[in-house]
Amino acid sequence: MNALDSRHRAGEGLTPLHPDHVKVLRIEAAILSVVLLIAASALEIAVRAGELPIPGFTFFAIWLVVAIVLVWRVPMRRWSYKGYAVDQDRLRTVRGFLWRQDTIVPFSRVQHIDVTQGPLERLFDLATLVVHTAGTHNASVPLEGIKRDRAEAMRDSIRAHIKREAA
Repeated sequence: MNALDSRHRAGEGLTPLHPDHVKVLRIEAAILSVVLLIAASALEIAVRAGELPIPGFTFFAIWLVVAIVLVWRVPMRRWSYKGYAVDQDRLRTVRGFLWRQDTIVPFSRVQHIDVTQGPLERLFDLATLVVHTAGTHNASVPLEGIKRDRAEAMRDSIRAHIKREAA
């Protein structure tokens, strides 16, 4: 993590996502990159067949450089601009580098809470906490990249707060 990323999170007062979330993001990017490298290889076959007037290995070389950036640098950047904060009565999630999204969910607005895990998240014992609120726009607020036991503890804490509000 570079100094800019470190200052950014410290200034926000946010809890960072678990570092294993970077690994999940990298694996997802690698899967996408392999699919797109196959497409670039198909374009290279078309170039070699003389259908396109472009030097050989152009598409593959360009996409290989893009893939390296997508797999190595982009996941770290995405991770460094995500975070969350839990207060007595609200959850705040922040994410995004170019398009920042800062969402505050008051616990009094929560309808229900889910803890989900995809196959890659299960591999690293991570989970996504999804907080559902009333309404249509941004009615579900996901918080991905946290340890499963932490997500379950947050779910139980929010649920306990909701029960106190209802009583």
